[in-house]
Amino acid sequence: MGVPSTVTFDLWHTLVYLPPEAESRYMARLVGAAVDVLERSPSEPGRPRASTAELQAQVEAASLRAVEAAHAGRTVTPEQQIAEAARATGRVVAPGAYERAISALLAATPFRAEPTAVAVLRDVRSLGYRVGLVSNTVGEPGRLLRPILERIGFGPLIETYVFSDELPWAKPAPEIFRVALDALGGDPASAIHVGDGWPDIEGAHRAGFRAGVLFTGLHAYYAAAYQERFAPAAPGARGPELTIARLPDLVPELAKLLPIAR
Repeated sequence: MGVPSTVTFDLWHTLVYLPPEAESRYMARLVGAAVDVLERSPSEPGRPRASTAELQAQVEAASLRAVEAAHAGRTVTPEQQIAEAARATGRVVAPGAYERAISALLAATPFRAEPTAVAVLRDVRSLGYRVGLVSNTVGEPGRLLRPILERIGFGPLIETYVFSDELPWAKPAPEIFRVALDALGGDPASAIHVGDGWPDIEGAHRAGFRAGVLFTGLHAYYAAAYQERFAPAAPGARGPELTIARLPDLVPELAKLLPIAR
């Protein structure tokens, strides 16, 4: 049997999203959760007590640096971000405190599946393609997202989850895509990636994928803060092999982009 034909998908604004107002609140609450953890943490001996405004400034600065690192293909995990903010403000954060705060926030956030995503994944699997997920997880650990995605209905359909916070790399680094292919027994020449932004298309090309598919159907749901941080324009970047506004439009195009290996 030959190398399997593989389709990998992005997560945010491809399979899962929040309406813009809810996304803005969620992003603000991520910052608030980090500030609250720092507020509750003791100060290092001899360090003056930083104000709430100072704590927030350091949390936001650490988050911005993590986003910039992701655009360069490097991972800075949520735990590394809170540790950086703690060092800057002289706080001693207990192990796991920030992850517990994020877990509570995730449990209270009504993430939505793209309305056709489960059906499309089912169709892609039924055609004989292997399916994986490749996601940059700058704000929340992937291990906390897995049970949420299972509840949404992706569990039986996605064969491997690859989250950037669990690796040294983030999209558009080619290595993160190759981790997914290794897990699926795939090969770049027999793979395509579907995502909503430049890191997806550029990363698929850097990894040697057969094609990158740009999905624009949830672009209207970008919150302004999300657009600015995670979906910047990338002048001069190589374009996708296919652009779709409806996720189901992927299914009839698959055979043209990537014939099933027999």
